[in-house]
Amino acid sequence: MTPEHYRKIIHIDMDAFFASVEQRDFPQYRNIPVVVGGSPNSRGVVATCSYEARRYGIHSAMPSAHAYRLCPQAVFIKPRFDVYKETSIQIRQIFADYTDLIEPLSLDEAYLDVSEADILHGSATLIAKAIKEKIKQKIGLIASAGVSYNKFLAKLASDMDKPDGFCLITPRQGPDFAEKLPISKFHGIGKVTAAKMQSLGIETGKDLRQLSLFALQQHFGKSAAHYYNICRGIDHRPINSHRITKSIGVETTFQQDIKSGQEILRHLQELLEKALQRTAEKQLAAYTLTVKIKYHNFVQITRSRTLPYAVTKTSELLEELIKNTGIGESSVRLLGVTLSSLENKSVDDRFQQTDLFRDF
Repeated sequence: MTPEHYRKIIHIDMDAFFASVEQRDFPQYRNIPVVVGGSPNSRGVVATCSYEARRYGIHSAMPSAHAYRLCPQAVFIKPRFDVYKETSIQIRQIFADYTDLIEPLSLDEAYLDVSEADILHGSATLIAKAIKEKIKQKIGLIASAGVSYNKFLAKLASDMDKPDGFCLITPRQGPDFAEKLPISKFHGIGKVTAAKMQSLGIETGKDLRQLSLFALQQHFGKSAAHYYNICRGIDHRPINSHRITKSIGVETTFQQDIKSGQEILRHLQELLEKALQRTAEKQLAAYTLTVKIKYHNFVQITRSRTLPYAVTKTSELLEELIKNTGIGESSVRLLGVTLSSLENKSVDDRFQQTDLFRDF
């Protein structure tokens, strides 16, 4: 099998980013608990905290007052987002030394596709380690890296051995890794979904793999295909390296208000098809669908849903979105459909996962 049959994805995650920047810039904060966020006397929350603070049970999104009760000796710092943003730009410049296919997820993490990279013999392992070392030497910060053949596994890998971690999951290891992983550790499966799975006797990826796609659809609807794939170590999402187009929307205002639920659904289906056509013309795939409804009295509502796979022209999602919106009860004067969370539609269908990365 030749290298073009698989992808090499790196996920870089900066360790305790905001707090690490503060400890880098202010030596007096090093090796002590640091909390970046609201003050202990405010209603603010923790943006992030150092690993010294995490030992006390403090974590992101925790109320600052609670964090203070857990660790009164911690230093609480007001965020300096301008500094964090500038540091993030410097880190991305390092990424660009190795590949143009970069998908930033936030200031402190990004995916890189190095499938076609020539540097360092095209080895994703060597590239990831070189990036970690360059960030440490040039930026003065520590990063963790995960390397695998898709985004799902690369992100899981980067979290395996923090801080300063490195983990490689090869195509041969991927399915077994996903099988052994507790459902609560699956990226993209939240607490509510995990609890529902556990109520069905699904505790691990192996348990999830026992269910057919049809059975998963009965319990999890549109998300079933995603769950069916990830427990097998499969994730075809491409790296989204261009974010110029943020959304594509179409709408129509009726000369006469309409009330029939079936007629409204038909118009929404037509709008969705137009939006999907424009998306396809730009060679994009959309993962978020938003419906806008304006009633005869000018009251307007929107409903959105983000999917783990690209939106299609199926009407099932539209039907879900317009439930409990008053459709069929009040007259409608305007309908709109917007597609967002756009990504380049460049999935390599030739990808197979039955071989090791010989040059990983």
